[in-house]
Amino acid sequence: MLIAFPNTSLEKLELIDKIQRSEVSYHFEEEIEASLQMIYEAYYECNNIFGDDNLYVVALGFRLLRQQGYFVSSDVFKKFKDSEGNFEKALTTHVPAMLSFYEATHLRVHGEDILEQALVFTSSHLKSMMPSLSDFFREQVMLALNQPICMSLPRVDARRIISIYQKYDTRDKVVLKFAKLDFNLLQKVHTKELSHITR
Repeated sequence: MLIAFPNTSLEKLELIDKIQRSEVSYHFEEEIEASLQMIYEAYYECNNIFGDDNLYVVALGFRLLRQQGYFVSSDVFKKFKDSEGNFEKALTTHVPAMLSFYEATHLRVHGEDILEQALVFTSSHLKSMMPSLSDFFREQVMLALNQPICMSLPRVDARRIISIYQKYDTRDKVVLKFAKLDFNLLQKVHTKELSHITR
């Protein structure tokens, strides 16, 4: 499933993200690692993340690779700054890009000033966008602002993400169905184990 997509495809990145956020990635550890390795090699060969000018793709790829332990330079975000050194205002019109960029900023290390600036930029713009967002995006933005992915408890976050996608997202029904089934099965296992312990 993951290997079938091209190395740098947005679809592959989104699928990996959805699998990880739904907390079913433990079923696909080898496939995810192999896919991210190929993505990283493509990044390293080009010295740029996909050679892409799409903030959503760059931020999502950056976050997924950093989460997996790959070094990706924060310089990949320099191309989204204007001549005065500020992030381009046009970036604020694409909610998924802003949300992905916001999540990427939380994987910064000491001295990455561009990601510090990006955190201020994205959080202020996401907060100001809230009243005009659709319910689907509003719930995702609220969840991210309250608890970014890297600071959340994966199982709890998975339940919230499943709920959001169940209500609003019509794509990737297979991943959603699998995540719900996995979540419910694990819940039954934990309930059974708890009843054995308390006897």
